[in-house]
Amino acid sequence: MRICVFLSAADLDARYTRPAREFGELLGKGGHTLVWGGSDTGLMKVVADGVQDAGGRLCGVSVDFLAARARAGADEMVIATGLAERKRLMLEKSDAVVVMVGGTGTLDEATEILELKKHGHTDTPVVLLNTDGFYDGLKTQFRRMEAEGFLPRPLTDLVFFAEEPVGALAYLEESAGIR
Repeated sequence: MRICVFLSAADLDARYTRPAREFGELLGKGGHTLVWGGSDTGLMKVVADGVQDAGGRLCGVSVDFLAARARAGADEMVIATGLAERKRLMLEKSDAVVVMVGGTGTLDEATEILELKKHGHTDTPVVLLNTDGFYDGLKTQFRRMEAEGFLPRPLTDLVFFAEEPVGALAYLEESAGIR
């Protein structure tokens, strides 16, 4: 399975790097391909290291103004002309999406895939990996949106919240009929 991971390229502490590394290792051991922003910095590097060290494949989609930070040695690296093209390519190359911790770029990527699902333009499984409660506030907001009629589909049809990497991958593999 080709799994897109949206996450930060920032250098963060162990409470975020440990789950990113663990998820990467699980992907690699499972024979999956990581589709990610292509960066060789921060959490993007951590998850890619985990995948590669465990025997998985890497498909990076960087963007022209960040190409200098692209990971050398990825199995595939595409350089997009802008952020919108990057998102589109990442989603096109993926069978599933996992959203890990990140900033506004990660939030933009997450809401785009959820909006596509909401309108029936994709049935791609989406997981928010809620590391250390990072997405608790977003989960509360989504539940409010659902309760107040802003979501035309049940929240559970749009996204699965996982607390640990193993739960995230188990959900994706079950969704794809793997196991």
